[in-house]
Amino acid sequence: MSRLIVVTGASAGLGKATAQRFAENNDKVLLIGRREGRLADAAAEIRSNVEGADVDLLALDMSEANSASLLQEYVRSSGLTVSGLICCAGSAPLSEGEDVKSVLTEWQEAYQSNVLTSVIAVEGTAPVMADGGAIVLYSSIAAYRGSGGTGAYGAAKAALHSYVHTLAARFGPRGISANAIAPGYFAGTDFFGDRLTTERETLLVSQTALGRAGDPAEAAELGFYLCSERGHYVTSQILQINGGSYHGV
Repeated sequence: MSRLIVVTGASAGLGKATAQRFAENNDKVLLIGRREGRLADAAAEIRSNVEGADVDLLALDMSEANSASLLQEYVRSSGLTVSGLICCAGSAPLSEGEDVKSVLTEWQEAYQSNVLTSVIAVEGTAPVMADGGAIVLYSSIAAYRGSGGTGAYGAAKAALHSYVHTLAARFGPRGISANAIAPGYFAGTDFFGDRLTTERETLLVSQTALGRAGDPAEAAELGFYLCSERGHYVTSQILQINGGSYHGV
């Protein structure tokens, strides 16, 4: 029987690549994102790339508390339980604060989009998750080396690391693993938008030990492994995938 895999932030970038990887495994994949049009485009792309792909979409803003109950309603109506939850939703603030009020706003937005999106997805999924399932949260290299500016984005991603350890202990008795993936620079995503200049991209690539950007499919493969039977004994871990941009432990 196919597994039900839920991927948030699935309309683009690493989220879309991750959703496609599970579709290639004949899993039933639920794509979640804020904008229905972009989700529909992502679903259509996955179906065109993967013959017989079983993908569905649900337009939700996972930073809003009522999204948890809407997600539960969908899962219960499917007649399945969630085998894997992969939280890819998140974004970096577009502007940096210049006074106390604007700095506070930036930090609130960073936590809203990068922490609460995962918390609400996990708490909403927990009652309908299969024992033996897997939770994967997407962090960032910024959690290790900072994110510049006021540091809001990096700090928000670092909060997920502590959360993962709590989840691993909390859900371990149900056989549910919990891990985080901390990516470095990956090409082919819209993370930077129009802020990624040629000079900045060259710098990011030059910082890697391998001398190249990551491919979204590589991050997707790691997420897939953590939700597989062979990867199930891995829990309460933060796995870096950055080509050697940051030499951490």
